[in-house]
Amino acid sequence: MSVALVRRPTEEAAIAAVSREARPLPPIHVILADLLAANRAGDRHGVNLCAHRAVRAAAPEVGE
Repeated sequence: MSVALVRRPTEEAAIAAVSREARPLPPIHVILADLLAANRAGDRHGVNLCAHRAVRAAAPEVGE
């Protein structure tokens, strides 16, 4: 017996709406503070996310 994937039109609409809007990034000093906290905690995934956010905040043309 296979399970059918349920299509959710509201989910597709939400994803489409989010992709149309540019989300503002927090100030760079907040991102760097979070980067340091993630590094101290040994959270490699958090460090990676914060590092990418810092680059996007410092040079917006990189994220395009």
